[in-house]
Amino acid sequence: MLALVATTGPATADNPDPGPAAAPGQQADPGYGAEPGGEPGAGHEPGVEPTPERAPTSEVSWLSFPGGVFAVDSLGHTVRYRACDGDTGRVADPDMRVAAGVASGEVTVAGKSYRYRVPLVGRSQGALEVIRRHHPPTELTGEVVTSPQPPTDPVAGARLFPLSGQLARVVADASLNPAGVTVRDLSGRYADQQIAVNGALRPKAASVIKLWILVELLRRVDCGQVSLDDGVLVTPADVVGGTGQLQFETFPQVVTLHRLAQYLIKYSDNIAANVLITYLGGFAPVNALIDSMNQRSTILARRMLDSAAALRGEENYTSPDDVVSLLGALWDGEILSPASRDLMIGFMREQTLNTKIPAALPSGVPVAHKTGDLPDASHDVGYYLIPGSETAVAFLTAGPMDTGDETVRRMARTVYDYLVTPTEGAYEE
Repeated sequence: MLALVATTGPATADNPDPGPAAAPGQQADPGYGAEPGGEPGAGHEPGVEPTPERAPTSEVSWLSFPGGVFAVDSLGHTVRYRACDGDTGRVADPDMRVAAGVASGEVTVAGKSYRYRVPLVGRSQGALEVIRRHHPPTELTGEVVTSPQPPTDPVAGARLFPLSGQLARVVADASLNPAGVTVRDLSGRYADQQIAVNGALRPKAASVIKLWILVELLRRVDCGQVSLDDGVLVTPADVVGGTGQLQFETFPQVVTLHRLAQYLIKYSDNIAANVLITYLGGFAPVNALIDSMNQRSTILARRMLDSAAALRGEENYTSPDDVVSLLGALWDGEILSPASRDLMIGFMREQTLNTKIPAALPSGVPVAHKTGDLPDASHDVGYYLIPGSETAVAFLTAGPMDTGDETVRRMARTVYDYLVTPTEGAYEE
């Protein structure tokens, strides 16, 4: 099945069923990290033309404010506050009001009340008031984020639509590899338009999941809770194989968080990933980050190279849409500080596994990216940093890795050729 989407407004959620609602004022577990049923891409029809314009509102959105986020699910009537001073978990608000594209209401958790007014339209301004007894209320405002964000100019955004058809042909030709791709303009050249072909495809995440691990670490740095100069004791029991450089060192030794973070991306280091998962408190904090951004197709459920967990059916998953949701929020400074954002993108620019996106492009094209490889998955995601045409991309495939690699390269080159081709006339290298 092939699903092609070229949106001019926020798309509705791929999985509108949020599961059982939490009791009022109680955390709902496990939230949106739970794996939805059905096959990836089920229910979509083939096509190579953009779908009609969608409604300008989304079922889910989140408010970005300094130090945190406030997520809203207008269909499930749940909210979540997650910031430097705490995390409510998913909380049911059966009295949530949804009118004129705005969700509003109030919930109380652990003696704090959260009074919110959050539009369901991306790039709108939302407001949150945090109320504690014997304290003045804290008023928080910020930009609302949806997936996708609406284009700033639908007419200019429509100039990206033909790329959808070109990518659809590449995806259709990949007979051995179910593939999905999501692309979002970041430069303004196409008004921040987002397009996707099978953007809801949900393969195993492989090492792409490491992006969320790093964001959760850097979020704590921004909150002043940890320093990248802090050290973590790594022992022989932490050593695993696969990708990475730490496996060639001698343990036990103390490794700084900065080096763990850098190696996590630069070398896709599996030891760094597992050590950071433990340091952060296990899977739950990373999945809380994912849930707070309403990324319903992504979950961290096992450590790197944990074959026993994989045999039990415990697996990490994601989708092209969720990856670009994260990359867009990172780029726009909605989830990390500018300093942490720049550090993370810098690590992605240092990537040493360059057989996919970089191999598909002319030498010297600036990219920042993260790969993912398993015997039955091949991915590459990140940023094209072409001046004036900066773009976030996610190329994900399932099926045999070798043919998946080639499919990723074809998708990567298709996007590049479109970006460097003048509006009128063909590009010649």
